[in-house]
Amino acid sequence: MGDIKKSSVSFLILKYSVFSVFIGRAYQHLFWDAPLRAFFWDEELLKFIIENILGIQWADYVSSVSFDLFLKYLAIALGVLYLGSAIITLIFNEKKKLQRIILVSGSIGLFFLSYLLMKEKFYRVSQFFEYSLQFSIPLILVYYNSAFLKKNLTIILKILIAIVFVSHGLFAIGYYPVPGHYLGMVINIFEVNESVARLFLQIAGVLDFLLAIFIFVPKLSKLALIYAVFWGLSTSFARILGGFYADFLFESIHLNLYQVIFRLPHGLIPLMLLFQMKEKKVLNNSI
Repeated sequence: MGDIKKSSVSFLILKYSVFSVFIGRAYQHLFWDAPLRAFFWDEELLKFIIENILGIQWADYVSSVSFDLFLKYLAIALGVLYLGSAIITLIFNEKKKLQRIILVSGSIGLFFLSYLLMKEKFYRVSQFFEYSLQFSIPLILVYYNSAFLKKNLTIILKILIAIVFVSHGLFAIGYYPVPGHYLGMVINIFEVNESVARLFLQIAGVLDFLLAIFIFVPKLSKLALIYAVFWGLSTSFARILGGFYADFLFESIHLNLYQVIFRLPHGLIPLMLLFQMKEKKVLNNSI
């Protein structure tokens, strides 16, 4: 089977998916907050180091103004890393080592962020895997022309999509406590009560599981990907719709926009695969 060119629509979708993750996380870190305290306030993990190596009492450490400044500047530094990664994504040249290093560093940062978000949610592993597509696609962009990815890109992306949707589904059906913002978005968007919102989420969760199966069934994979595009983009933009207040127009958009942007790959990567299927079919027919 022939290779898909880097000028193809599917590759451009991959590139803009990576860009959206990085620019969304840069927006979050530069204007809002990052869950850094989930790590740096872990008494069980860090108390021995802080008190016995640094010689600072734990209570003084967590209440220190200098420590707050450190976390603030660390968040800004990570935001700058993500912003730089976003810019480099648009001009990426795999032959330039520095660009590769920055994108890989950005991917590592996203991986650590996913760990922090999981830690903040009491180590619910689905919280980590919910972001697996986001921290993986920068590496896919960097190594796009490797022999391994040329051979396995489709199955890798399908696995990542399935993992993301199953992770969402576990929260939606109530395997883990249903997040309040899930319920809030459904209630605000559809103007329903809580019991209807829970039923809606349970149905959506079951569909997430079915998608994760059907995406690997040849005769059903295209339909599953179409649904993934629709639902992935819908759940992204729901962050704006569910938190929109006309009386606080700018504030509500500013508060929620970054959450839309970094989730766009949940719909864009399935769209990439749909175009890739079409491009491979055209390429094979021309051979």
